Amino acid sequence: MTTVCEKGKCTGCMECIDICPKKAIKVIDSWQEYNAVIDTEQCIQCNACHNACQNNVKQILTKPIYWKQGWAQDNCIRMRSSSGGVAAAIERAFIKNGGIVCSCTFNFGKFEFDFAESEDEVSKFTGSKYVKSNPGGIYKKISEKLKLGRKVLFVGLPCQVTAVRHYTRNHQNLYTIDLICHGTPSPQILDSFLSDYGIRLTEVQSIRFREKNNFKNNFKLEQNGKRFTVPTIMDNYLMTFLNATTYTENCYQCQYARIERSGDITLGDSWGSDLEKSIQDKGVSLVLCQNEKGKELINQTDLTLVDVDLKKAIEYNHQLYQPSQKPKQREVFFKEIRKGYGFKKTIKRCYTKKYLKNIVKTLLYKMKFRGGVKPLSDDCYYAYKWQYRLNVSKIKEVCLQLCSENKFEKTVKCFVLHKLKYSVLKSGIRLAC
Repeated sequence: MTTVCEKGKCTGCMECIDICPKKAIKVIDSWQEYNAVIDTEQCIQCNACHNACQNNVKQILTKPIYWKQGWAQDNCIRMRSSSGGVAAAIERAFIKNGGIVCSCTFNFGKFEFDFAESEDEVSKFTGSKYVKSNPGGIYKKISEKLKLGRKVLFVGLPCQVTAVRHYTRNHQNLYTIDLICHGTPSPQILDSFLSDYGIRLTEVQSIRFREKNNFKNNFKLEQNGKRFTVPTIMDNYLMTFLNATTYTENCYQCQYARIERSGDITLGDSWGSDLEKSIQDKGVSLVLCQNEKGKELINQTDLTLVDVDLKKAIEYNHQLYQPSQKPKQREVFFKEIRKGYGFKKTIKRCYTKKYLKNIVKTLLYKMKFRGGVKPLSDDCYYAYKWQYRLNVSKIKEVCLQLCSENKFEKTVKCFVLHKLKYSVLKSGIRLAC
């Protein structure tokens, strides 16, 4: 197998596909890694792909000259966004001033790039996407629009921003925003997660990894008019993501995990903020600006920006100083999932205590055990289905007894869930998950 760059280092930016004159390159997704493979029979040895690959050339990155934290002044934009809505606000302002925006959207089960030329179209880009997107073919389209004299704003991961800047030779009308990225799993991982619940990714109409609901973040998707929703604190897919288990191999050696950035602007969550909790709950974005183009984008947008401690922001966003560390469970995870155990069983084997904790959280959530938390409505469904031999009042009785003994809080805190699990099972409740 002949690859464009060293095996396992491919970022999946897809520039090599767009730049190849013979369409001799295919990016293979093996769950654990991406590889850009060359069809040697079609290849004419022009080396265009090798010269374009960011892993073969040292990148010139830029330190921020300006840093703030803030949010969109339009509260509707802010609440629809995963963070403070700064990206969506900049995109709308850019279009209002005659430009075109290009970013990732979810369409018919695929995470692909598309254009928006009206403010209403920007909504399709809103929200974090904890999966590797496919920008294949978009660089040619961007280049064509730039040649027509249009201004284009590209919003993507640092590796994708590097690719579009190289392909277009950093055209003066190209504006870029790179996102703070902790790593990206293959879409096949998400498909495996959903298949445990009888859902195929290709059948999903819409998906949101972090949807704000009463200042709580929910994982939500729609399929054939039905809703699948659950708080992210109970989501096993997000749990593996935050533990850096499912990223592709290149992510653990990412050359963009540093304060020097590839875009005109860098955006992410302002973790570690000193702002009041009520403000943070609504979403606060971290904004790093690398050049005058970035300042131009910020100045034309209605934003509320306040000072931020850059040292603290870097501390709480580790991807600004080092790549995510590969966990020891990663090899076991992929070994088990390739055996056909399914996502849930694999998680149970790799992260037993955290898995049990999520089960308990799900049970309490569905019983409205925690004050102020709205349970899943009857028209929604979540595949952690609980099948009852006893009624709900008996379930509450069991859990309340544990709380009255002042043992539940300590149990959850220490991740020692055996007693709770035993007590629930003893009561006659059968877990179908």
